[in-house]
Amino acid sequence: MIGFIGTGRVAQALIRCLLALDWPLAGLAGRDLERTRALATALGRPGLALEVAPLVERADLVLLTVPDDAIEATAAAWPWRPGQAVVHCSGASELQVLSAAQRRGARAGGFHPLQIFSDPERAAGRLSGCSVAVEAADPALHEDLRALAAALGLVAITLPPGMRARYHAAAGLAASGLISVLHEAAQLWASFGVDEAAMLRALLPLSRGALAAAEARGLAGAVAGPVARGDDGVIRHQRQELVTLAPGPLALYDALAWRQLALLDGAGRLDAATLQRLATALQASPAPVQVAEG
Repeated sequence: MIGFIGTGRVAQALIRCLLALDWPLAGLAGRDLERTRALATALGRPGLALEVAPLVERADLVLLTVPDDAIEATAAAWPWRPGQAVVHCSGASELQVLSAAQRRGARAGGFHPLQIFSDPERAAGRLSGCSVAVEAADPALHEDLRALAAALGLVAITLPPGMRARYHAAAGLAASGLISVLHEAAQLWASFGVDEAAMLRALLPLSRGALAAAEARGLAGAVAGPVARGDDGVIRHQRQELVTLAPGPLALYDALAWRQLALLDGAGRLDAATLQRLATALQASPAPVQVAEG
C-alpha cells in the first residue's frame, strides 16, 4: 500500500489519480492533523488522514511529498523497516537525502512527475501522458515505480544518479523559463499600451504553434523568424529599438538569437555566408533609433 507524507499539491494530485484507480492507499499524513483531515475529507476519503507514525507502520511504499529542504529531516525522523520503500517526489534532490532511511534498511527512490501542480485538481486531469523521472538503486523498487507510472498513464524515464540538478534545471527552463520569456514580451507590449491579458490572447497561440512545430519537426525545424530567414536587417533594426529600453530585453533578445543561430547551424539550415552576416549583426553595437520631432 502507498502512503503519503506531505499534504501539498503534488500529493493532492497523485492521490486523486490513485483514488480514481481504486489503488490501495495506506493513508496521508502531514504536519497539521486537522488540515490533513480536512484535505482527506475534501478528497472524499476522511479515513486516509493519519499521524505519521501509524502511516509509516502501515505503508509498504511511502511517497515523501514534502518541500526539498524537509526531505532529509523527514527521512531521518521515522523508524523505517527493512525492505520498506521510501521515495521522494523532488526533481532536484539526489537520493542521498534518504540515506538515514537506507541505514535502517529501507529502499530509497525518486518519483518526479514532469507537470505543473499549481492547481492539483487540474494537474490530476492532465497527468496521463506526462513523463515521470524514476530512480532507484534497488532493481525491484525501480520496477515497482515504473509499474506505478504505467498505472497512472505516465511515461517513465530513468534518471542516472547524480544528474538531478541538470535534469531539474532543464525542466525549469522548459516551463517557467517560457513564462519568463513571455513576461519580457508583455513588457515590450506594455511599452506601446497593450496590457498583459491582451498580449497573452495575441501571443499564446503563437507560442502554442511553436511548440506544436517542435513536436512535429524537432527543435531546429521549429525555429522561425529573422534568424531562421537570415534576415540580418530586421535583427539590426530590432536591436536598435530595444537598446532604447532597459538593458533586460536586448540582453535576452541577443542571448536567444545566439542560441537560435547555434541550433540552426548544427542542423545545417544556414550557409556560412548567412551565419557570418547574422553573427555580425548580433555583435554590432546598436545605435538607438532617432525619433523625429514635430
